Amino acid sequence: MGDPLETYRRKRDFGRTPEPAGGAEPSDGVPRFVVQRHRASRLHYDLRFEIDGVLVSWAVPKGPTLNPSSRRLAMHVEDHPIEYLDFEGVIPSREYGGGDVIVWDIGTWEPVKTDDPRAAVDGGELHAEVHGRKLRGRLVLVRRGTDGSGEPWMLLHKRDEHAIEGWDPEDHPRSVLSGRTNEEVLADPHRLWRSGAPPAEAAISLVPEPLPDDAIDELASFGQQGTWEVFGRRLKVTNLDKELFPGDPPVTKRELLAYTARIAPYALPYLEGRALNMHRYPDGAQAKGFWHKERPRHAPEWLGAWDNPDADEGETETYVVADEPAALVWAANFGALEWHPWTSRTKAPHEPTYALVDLDPGTATTWEELLALARLHRTALDHLGVTARAKVTGRRGIQIWVPVVDGYAFEDTRAWVEKLSRTVGKVVPDLVSWKWEVKARKGLARLDYTQNAVNKTLVAPWSPRPGPGAPVSVPITWDELDDPDLRPDRWTVRTALDRLAEKGDPFRVLLGAAQELPEIS
Repeated sequence: MGDPLETYRRKRDFGRTPEPAGGAEPSDGVPRFVVQRHRASRLHYDLRFEIDGVLVSWAVPKGPTLNPSSRRLAMHVEDHPIEYLDFEGVIPSREYGGGDVIVWDIGTWEPVKTDDPRAAVDGGELHAEVHGRKLRGRLVLVRRGTDGSGEPWMLLHKRDEHAIEGWDPEDHPRSVLSGRTNEEVLADPHRLWRSGAPPAEAAISLVPEPLPDDAIDELASFGQQGTWEVFGRRLKVTNLDKELFPGDPPVTKRELLAYTARIAPYALPYLEGRALNMHRYPDGAQAKGFWHKERPRHAPEWLGAWDNPDADEGETETYVVADEPAALVWAANFGALEWHPWTSRTKAPHEPTYALVDLDPGTATTWEELLALARLHRTALDHLGVTARAKVTGRRGIQIWVPVVDGYAFEDTRAWVEKLSRTVGKVVPDLVSWKWEVKARKGLARLDYTQNAVNKTLVAPWSPRPGPGAPVSVPITWDELDDPDLRPDRWTVRTALDRLAEKGDPFRVLLGAAQELPEIS
């Protein structure tokens, strides 16, 4: 029969898609089935039966149903690997099947009227008794011929004890594994498949282990200083009651460290493997801050470091690299109120991993005008089929991050973002200035593509900002650009964790979503 997954693998680039490549051993027990709700170019449901070590699959536009009066079109598609049974996540746009996927139903099944289900499929008729969490009873698939674009089958549910007239799968939209909807998975995919890893190790959680409460309790128990055991590291923390951010009441260093320790596992994917520029305010946000890039000699040995081979005399030679959560806690204790990672990784400092769109309001730019610019970029990126997400800066602006594949130079991403933003700017020319001097802009917004350059950085997701109340740069969903309550400084170190618990991290979709930048005509 050859490799049943040959077609599946040929259609996918596993360096870009988080889907499993295959390789798991077939089960030796009762065969399983899965139904995935898949929002690709069009919404459909993928019905898959475990047969001979693979998942024999059909795409069902209207979804399977318990309604015996309904007849569903089901297009027979290529076999999928066993690991697809619990695949839930986001396939990057412009990849085959690009879109968000949830496990809508899962369970076991038994072939009926045959001892050889593969032969039944080849013969054009499969009867299956399914035992899922939503689907139960007898499903029947019958081949209807070919239509030139695929192999259409008909799917129906027999009139048995499990049949329900009028039953609609769209009335039951949540995943049976995570309890989430497609929209929630798109906003914050919790799991990523590493296609090159052994099957038993391929699925990795994108949800960090929470910091134990007793670590925060220990911090709270200290006086003005103490030695804190956090993330397996011992840090001497000092001046804990010092007021770092003005407010009512002011935010203390103790609060900043507690926030940093809580948020560090979530922020780390956007900082690890990158040189870190630290904006330090040792006297608090009300005083003047300064940029600190050189890794101090008194830094602990475990703190990550990178020697910049391109450093000229007088430039930073060794940068801090935040490769573990404790590194961010160290930075906060060092007085870094802002965290700015490089757009490139230390292993390839001249190759950006993101193209950056910086919507920089002018003195005359209203918040509604800035939102209009962000929505126009949203529309343009959606039209191009590009995966991207926005975040509020914690000050006045909005930034958009676009993950890109390896191999781009900063000149490439800068030119692409410039073309994108100039196209948007033509729609609302009265809102945008292309003058770079602040005075020459006459209060208009700047669409700053020049941030796409080596060692030019934007503030990290979930980083505090040095302002009253300790605002935070928070990732948002595209839909939130239409939220009347949205503000650039809406969340602070006192509220951002509640926001994360409620909405998740919309930037998670960018992890594993590296893509080629399409031509802009």
